[in-house]
Amino acid sequence: MSAPALDRAPGRRRLWHIDGARTLRSLRGGMIIAVFAVTFGLLIMLFGEPYQVRLAVAAYVNLIIVIGLQIFMGNSNVANLSHSGFVGVGAYITAIFAAPAMIKQTLIPNAPWGIDEVQLGVVAAFIVAVGITGLVALLTGLVLVRLSGIAATILTLAILVIFHGIFVNWVDLFRGTQAFYGIPKVAGIKTMLVATAVVIVIARLFKDSRIGVQLRASATNMLAAEAMGVNIRALRLIAWVLGGMVCGVAGSLYAYYIGTVNARAFFFHAAFLTLSMHILGGMRSVTGAVIGVALISVTMELVRLAESGPVILGVQMPELLGLSGLMLGVIIVLVMCLRPDGLMGGLELDEVIRRYVKRGRN
Repeated sequence: MSAPALDRAPGRRRLWHIDGARTLRSLRGGMIIAVFAVTFGLLIMLFGEPYQVRLAVAAYVNLIIVIGLQIFMGNSNVANLSHSGFVGVGAYITAIFAAPAMIKQTLIPNAPWGIDEVQLGVVAAFIVAVGITGLVALLTGLVLVRLSGIAATILTLAILVIFHGIFVNWVDLFRGTQAFYGIPKVAGIKTMLVATAVVIVIARLFKDSRIGVQLRASATNMLAAEAMGVNIRALRLIAWVLGGMVCGVAGSLYAYYIGTVNARAFFFHAAFLTLSMHILGGMRSVTGAVIGVALISVTMELVRLAESGPVILGVQMPELLGLSGLMLGVIIVLVMCLRPDGLMGGLELDEVIRRYVKRGRN
């Protein structure tokens, strides 16, 4: 085979090729999903009570995390349990660089490399946090992409445990089990809405890009994809790093909203909460991430009311502590048994609208 023929192989020159029409269609679809997701936040911001706004902010942080999870897991079909660890990396790096030096000299006086004396601006700390999260994702991804199936899933669980162990035991830098406070509270619901819209568009563009299509094809049949010249490791590494950086964005915004971070917020409970949202909506759909987060957020709030023992028709109901954890498990089991592809399957909102429009014309 001649050299020019090799250059035309799908897995080589065309990996980064951009199809203008398809990209425009994907961008339009991503914007439709973003408008759909942001509209609810705007309504809550305008007409909701303060506690409802706080719940909405938490939901949008979870949505950004789930979108980061969808970028890798939804396209590669490799289960990922480490995403909340990357959220923690983004949050802690933001705290370390954005907190005032005076406060850090009290919190982490023995921090290495003189970090306790370093203070960056809000935007600079955000960029550094996302960049370092991406670097950590790159280093872990170089190992992960060599595995597949259950071995890769176990490795992601190990990565989460390693992250938590570092947060808890590296006291000089992360304060261990104590909270890291003093972070500027500069993020609100408006910031969350803008960030959500941006990451939704990015996720949809990635899904419909040549890389995303090849990655999903390799998840269906690895041998056939490799025979066609697809570099599966490179595709998975790109998706892993991009998904990790999106999770780092969520962690940084979380830190800027709460003003304090603690290692407990980035461990198993957070991982399984967002994973259940991802599974419920549909792992292969960006729209599914929005629907899954919305349904689980509302359900969990109702469950928390039930846990506290509400009064119903004048009857004091007993406290049901631990009910929220039980409900997450039940949701995952039911969805995997009754609808393994989730509520949306692989469909997107614009695709559903297009189908109904065509049916109406016919």
